[in-house]
Amino acid sequence: MSSPRSIASVNLLPENQKVAIYRRFIPDKMMQLFNISHDFQDPQGRDLLTMKCRSGSTDVVLDLRHKFGAEDPLLYAHLADTMNGQIHVLLYIVNDPASPRFDVDRMPDGTPTKFGIFKRNIEAEKLALDAGLAPGQVRRGLRLLEDAINSFELFVTSLGHDLYFNEPLYYHNAIIFERYGFRYQQGRRLMENIHEGFQPGGMYFEKLDSSTPFRRPRFANSIRGRSWALHDGVMGKPYSDVTMYKIVGKKAEVDTFPGAEW
Repeated sequence: MSSPRSIASVNLLPENQKVAIYRRFIPDKMMQLFNISHDFQDPQGRDLLTMKCRSGSTDVVLDLRHKFGAEDPLLYAHLADTMNGQIHVLLYIVNDPASPRFDVDRMPDGTPTKFGIFKRNIEAEKLALDAGLAPGQVRRGLRLLEDAINSFELFVTSLGHDLYFNEPLYYHNAIIFERYGFRYQQGRRLMENIHEGFQPGGMYFEKLDSSTPFRRPRFANSIRGRSWALHDGVMGKPYSDVTMYKIVGKKAEVDTFPGAEW
């Protein structure tokens, strides 16, 4: 049998083989930090890893907890095949389980917000903003993005590919991915227009009027600040329709926010 080259083909394999392949994009450093064994079980034999990758599907959802019953995933990833069989990262979240939690992902009554995209828990967002988090973050990250990218590129290479795609949910995600060598498949013009809009006299700069905590004037020069302002609606529409890609082992020189500070 030939080696799998897509999510769909991996999903046709027996369960143990699926785990062996999908674990390749879990950074070893993360496993070591939280003493997670390679069978993904705790000392009591309880599973820390959950995967949704049924045979016949073209996507996989991976949920890894640092301990059984933890409130939030240590790593949550949703990958899918593109129409031509490339790997597309739809969602990739890493949480520091020891950091404070902010309920930006749910309303006070428990209704999901889809990370603030469909609804917003404003009070929780204010607290997250003041704590130094960016839009959509329920907890601080682990600062393992470089390790995650290296692991992911090994995974992509093992499937016989030399590039992969991702979809930044927020402005700050896109800028960070630029720093790690990603290019734009679509959305570069939008990113450049956003940068222009935050220049003095620009349409977004003028809306940083302190009318909400997410529209402070100083946010014009900050990646995180711009992202909060965009999340707060200064663009008049949601931040969307941006797709990026990375060629394995290569870094693109893309910089839509020169001299940016976090």
